[in-house]
Amino acid sequence: MNRTLKIAIGSIVVGLVVLGLKAIAWWMTGSIALLSDALESIVNVVTAVAALVAIQVAARPADANHPYGHHKAEFFSAVLEGVMIIIAALLIMNEAVKGFMAPRMLDAPLEGLLVNGAASVINAVWCYVLISQGRRHRSPALVADGRHLLSDVVSSVGVTFGVGIAILTGWAKLDPILAGLVAINILWSGWKVIKESVSGLLDEAVSDEMLKVIRDLISANATGAIEVHDLRTRHAGKATFIDFHMVVAGHTTVDQAHEICDRIETALKGKFPDGMITIHVEPENKAKHQGVLVL
Repeated sequence: MNRTLKIAIGSIVVGLVVLGLKAIAWWMTGSIALLSDALESIVNVVTAVAALVAIQVAARPADANHPYGHHKAEFFSAVLEGVMIIIAALLIMNEAVKGFMAPRMLDAPLEGLLVNGAASVINAVWCYVLISQGRRHRSPALVADGRHLLSDVVSSVGVTFGVGIAILTGWAKLDPILAGLVAINILWSGWKVIKESVSGLLDEAVSDEMLKVIRDLISANATGAIEVHDLRTRHAGKATFIDFHMVVAGHTTVDQAHEICDRIETALKGKFPDGMITIHVEPENKAKHQGVLVL
């Protein structure tokens, strides 16, 4: 079992523990704001399961029906997570409106806040693990899950602080108002997750920083070629797709051209182990006098 899969399973376990703690906190206090926190944790568990399934599918090797692999499965998981986040926000908003229309004071508020605070600490630690490991292993599903948890942590801290103020001031309507603010924050988080995932599904190019690394590696390892042009990139989960045209002199043999291609591929694979590289070799009359400078 690889590291990414283990982390995805860990997300489910952590999500269930946090959900249980937040449900207890809501049961102890009757707070709508804490209920909103618990509802978001239900989404965390559902999306963690979706991320696990997506990572398993994405790890499958290429086959006859999917010659480029199954890497995009993780983007579908991230889109699903964004949709689930938005649904949770709408449910929370509904509860907030009901609470605002009929406010009530909280029961056992201090104990409930302590339990909810413990859940938030667990979420914060796991959020760091998901984002850092997701970026390290280039897993969109884990990063999306981590960013969702980050919004959960931020909203939980705000809820805890606000409910504390409501207890001190006796202003019961502050509780549903806080729940409404949580809902708005979650909506924004869901929109960002969907937006970033759709960019992957639409074959968006790699970042400018990554593109510069690719260009520099090609430039330094294409000795013997005349030029490299029509460089195109896209990303799909862990995989980075790189293709370009390489112009060689007319007297270059097939073996020599192949040796140049191998040298470039080896350099790119050293930086992008999951890279999918395609090089189209062309004669010198196809030169465009633009593209990547060959050192």
